[in-house]
Amino acid sequence: MKNSAIVLLLALFLAPVAFAQDADTYNRGEVGVFVDFLRLHHAQVNQFGIGGRAGFNVHPNVQLEAEGAYDFRQSGEDTVTVGAVTSTYRADLRTTSFLFGPKFHTNGPVRVFGTLKGGILNFSVSTTAAPLGFTNTLRTIRDGDTNGVFYPAGGIEAFAGWFGFRAEAGDMMYFDRGANHNFRFTVGPQFRF
Repeated sequence: MKNSAIVLLLALFLAPVAFAQDADTYNRGEVGVFVDFLRLHHAQVNQFGIGGRAGFNVHPNVQLEAEGAYDFRQSGEDTVTVGAVTSTYRADLRTTSFLFGPKFHTNGPVRVFGTLKGGILNFSVSTTAAPLGFTNTLRTIRDGDTNGVFYPAGGIEAFAGWFGFRAEAGDMMYFDRGANHNFRFTVGPQFRF
């Protein structure tokens, strides 16, 4: 019983020292993969996909981070009225995004962060049975349409040594005839090196 108490006290005393060494060992950057949810408000479509990111520390509380995501095809319907004829057609939409910018975070095994990134968002639209003039279009989104993006976001990440988990939410604003605000959420594992 006495030995167990001594071992427990030593473990409690040495645990912060062990984590401090881990923090110094894994301080160059991070790579991660994530599951991506993007709610395209303008198109009224929910996009789901996968992505990856890499970040390199430029300061103990600042990282430069790059990421890319591919959202799988989602089907939607659009209705078009030409004269007295109304047509409804199916459109499949895929998105690809690339973002780059700084991430500002707190220190410790559990960190709160904020990020401001810029980049591009590309739309891929394919249609079947669309009326003439609306081929490869979903609402005002055209196939191959690429727009500039501003992405402010925040989240939380937790690490145990080199392995961690990250959740992030933000506003994926793309600029096409004004700013279009879209909710984005990512979650997935992170690896520090």
